[in-house]
Amino acid sequence: MEKVWLKNYPKGVVEEINTDQFESIPDLFLDCIERYRYHPAFSCMGKDMSYAELEKQSKDFAAFLQNRLGLEKGQRIAIMSPNILQYPIALMGALRAGLIVVNVNPLYT
Repeated sequence: MEKVWLKNYPKGVVEEINTDQFESIPDLFLDCIERYRYHPAFSCMGKDMSYAELEKQSKDFAAFLQNRLGLEKGQRIAIMSPNILQYPIALMGALRAGLIVVNVNPLYT
């Protein structure tokens, strides 16, 4: 199969991903924090959020989910959010807390 999309990849972007490199998405996230701490992780409506900001806010949200709401590893949590900066905070916080994320996008209901 011809991978026509590869010609649009910026220089330095790998064509194949080593799926054995990380055990989980949170592990990938922590690696990105180490490498790109002060680089933008996400942009939305003219505002950037760095990996460092995402780390702090997702840690805080994970602590809230565990300590205030009493959610435990393996429980499910639904995140109903459009694609805004709060979404990756909620997603990474839930994953860091060991929760199973169920995405519910209000734009598709």
